[in-house]
Amino acid sequence: MLEVIDDIAKVKASRHNDCENCGSCPGNNAIVLVARNPVGAKRGQRVVFEIEQISMLKSAVVVYAVPVLGTIAGAVVGWYFGTEMMGINDPFWLQMGGGSIACVLSLLYVRYYDRKARTRADMQPVITRIL
Repeated sequence: MLEVIDDIAKVKASRHNDCENCGSCPGNNAIVLVARNPVGAKRGQRVVFEIEQISMLKSAVVVYAVPVLGTIAGAVVGWYFGTEMMGINDPFWLQMGGGSIACVLSLLYVRYYDRKARTRADMQPVITRIL
């Protein structure tokens, strides 16, 4: 543990093997995260922390599925608008525009969700015990 302020702690954690194999994140093999500290751990102690699986699953759906589904929905709306409302035979550019607009809107939602998730207690890691 690196630092403790009230009941919040900064914890340096090594990455899981799956994280190391991915290679998407730059930097070394450790990450620093902010966790709730209900057990009263102090600086320098080794701790075990947990993140609720439901929170992780919900976050994964928001980050990955919402932009994809939003883009597809935007393209479908662009196609529908072009063919049914305007009578265009090949509404390719309307599909592209609708998909692009919906993708940007969904990415803005992901950004909003991320900012809200940082402040929610049920989305934060929790220190469960001191080693």
